[in-house]
Amino acid sequence: MVSVPATYGAILLGGFVAAALSGIVTIQSFIYMKQYPTDLVWRKAIVAAIWILDSAHTGLVFASIWIYLIRNFGDTSKINDIPETVAMTIALTAILTFIVHCFFAHRIHKLSRSDWRITAPLLIFAFLRLCSASVTTAEMIHLHTFSEFKQQFRWVFTLGLALSSLVDVLIAVFLCYSLRTTRKASSSMDYVINSVILYTFESNSLTGAATVVSMVCWLVMPSNLIFMGLHFVISKLYANSLLATLNARKQLRQERAQRGMSGELPLAFPGYTNRFRSNHCGSSRMEPMGITKLEINVEKTVEHDVDIDADSSSHRTHSPSSSSPPTHPSQAVPQKA
Repeated sequence: MVSVPATYGAILLGGFVAAALSGIVTIQSFIYMKQYPTDLVWRKAIVAAIWILDSAHTGLVFASIWIYLIRNFGDTSKINDIPETVAMTIALTAILTFIVHCFFAHRIHKLSRSDWRITAPLLIFAFLRLCSASVTTAEMIHLHTFSEFKQQFRWVFTLGLALSSLVDVLIAVFLCYSLRTTRKASSSMDYVINSVILYTFESNSLTGAATVVSMVCWLVMPSNLIFMGLHFVISKLYANSLLATLNARKQLRQERAQRGMSGELPLAFPGYTNRFRSNHCGSSRMEPMGITKLEINVEKTVEHDVDIDADSSSHRTHSPSSSSPPTHPSQAVPQKA
């Protein structure tokens, strides 16, 4: 006997939650475009791809709900059928998840100083998860029913969810470990780095937990669609995770400025070039990218150049009494009396 709350109800509730989270994705996308108009092209392309894939996924979710609740209204025998729209949501979720995993793998690659021993397993597992989801989508469309799919390819869908959870755990562990190492080397950045570690753990824990719960429901309750309702939400969590990571950079730079910190923002939160200057009186300010103005105090001036994307930083000290010429044309400015 078909349980209406555990089948139609799960699909409907999952669609509502997915729609709400999709609205948050759209808001975060607009916030990103407004706050970072000069960001790198590839980051803008990622945000655009995330928004397009998320919008398409939401459309497929509502198309699936329409098929289950409107077109097949009252016909409980159709609950075993797999609409093509449902199968396509799995493929879009896998593509979006793969993009997010690659983004964080890139951050870890830079934090680990291009250590492929760490990055390669992440990329391999993420790619296998994408392959597993592609096979799942193809076989669902080919077999048409959940009963036949569970009988022949149940392990494929399970493997995909397991690999996704594994990558989430590895990303959280590697990022937190790398950030803890950075914190030891720069005690002045402890507050910011602690904030990044906490955010990284919470974000990856949320996506990983949602994936694990969906997998458990798929294995324990294969006769209903609770797992599918949860699966509708997974892609939204991954999209919001990436967008929140990008949008948090401005707040972190502001906190660093307010606390009189200097040094690099953690690479887990990449940003464009900015200058942070602090003089001997304790005053400080930040200047946007492209400004190369340099003020020379009577005693000394300390300049910190931060370029997260180039993974480089410089720290130079100049004195009016020094007779050595500037090392760069942009530093050749007249001294103040």
